[in-house]
Amino acid sequence: MSERPYDTQSDVRTAAGAQAGLGMRATAAACPDGQATHDQGDIGAAHALELRGLAVGHGARALVSDIDLVVDPGEVVALIGPNGSGKTTILHTVAGQLRPLAGSVELFGHELASLTGTERARTMAALFTDRPRTDLLTCQDIVEAGRHPYTGSLGILSDEDHRRVREAMEATDTWALRDRDFAHMSDGQRQRALIARALCQEPRVLLLDEPTSYLDIRSQVDMLQLLRAWARERGMAVLASLHEIDLAQKAADRIACVRDGHIMFQGTPDEVFTSDVIPVLYDLDSTSYDPFFGGVELARPEGEPQVFVIAGGGAGATIFRALQRQGIPFAAGVLHRHDIDGLLASHLAVKSVFEDDFEPVGEDALRRAADALRSCRAVICPLESFGALNARNAELLDAARDAGIPVVRDIEQLGRVLKLGRTASND
Repeated sequence: MSERPYDTQSDVRTAAGAQAGLGMRATAAACPDGQATHDQGDIGAAHALELRGLAVGHGARALVSDIDLVVDPGEVVALIGPNGSGKTTILHTVAGQLRPLAGSVELFGHELASLTGTERARTMAALFTDRPRTDLLTCQDIVEAGRHPYTGSLGILSDEDHRRVREAMEATDTWALRDRDFAHMSDGQRQRALIARALCQEPRVLLLDEPTSYLDIRSQVDMLQLLRAWARERGMAVLASLHEIDLAQKAADRIACVRDGHIMFQGTPDEVFTSDVIPVLYDLDSTSYDPFFGGVELARPEGEPQVFVIAGGGAGATIFRALQRQGIPFAAGVLHRHDIDGLLASHLAVKSVFEDDFEPVGEDALRRAADALRSCRAVICPLESFGALNARNAELLDAARDAGIPVVRDIEQLGRVLKLGRTASND
């Protein structure tokens, strides 16, 4: 078969539903259990999606080059990277909306360019951030467009088509919105409906560009859990760009990091979400990204510590963040390095005093903490009691009282102490 031209307005990108065709020389037929099946003869053991030496861009200018990436059935692969790095351009090229500048895109071992529009649409679906133009179409009308590859020239939906539409709408919590005017729905509701449209297309490969955009946090979690479940249970391969790196860390099997015109790094979440990779990918201060919490911390307050926090076991986390928000530099100790408070203090505290994990607070750590404490204006200790490993932290309370340093239990009390201190100094 001769190569088909790439057309950004037909085949793959359709407001009518065959957005990114799927291919495989496969025919979809209803099985006794209602599940669609495809001719497995051409599929074999091939990857669901394979990019070989792919270069993508607009016109003749390559934005990302030398892309080698595979996505297997049942796998979720996330593209992450800074704005403008080329994640969306990669997806548009894989969907057939842009011609590759070099290399190839293969669906189950078949060149994308060799597949007909129907073949693509029965194998691959795509959802991008642009919105279809709609005139007096209901939510259900939009979702039903996802069945376009299966309806024939007249576009008449069968009972099976209606069943697939309802299944996808119920899965995305849009069935109750089926009669709503799509144009008058909220951005989040429209996003869920468009995901339903892609799912009812029965894709074996699903391309998603920022699928959690417009969704509230509950809907983000629900949608990613749904995609993971459909990938696992139905063997669907998913390639998605995500800006929420904490969600990518939790939802993806593998991550591809896009930066400076190439795939900078790819691997499992454990390999990617480290203090070595993420700060380089996003030009972050090396201390601002915390792989344990899976997020980025704002810069710690600068200056000499004004407050000493005695914490541990997570009791200090809210205190640390409150002090950071108020721009009050603080010290903390004695903490165990991989305790929750220890991990957070390493990012937010001006000075942290640590003891080895699983070891009781020793003399050296206690001395260093007491020295740091004596230079502070106040001590805050939210702990109700001390245990075997941090028992000697109670001695820090005695050290504070001996030095005449106020000891408080919460931020509200601390605010009064610091305010009184400023008033006294002004007097």
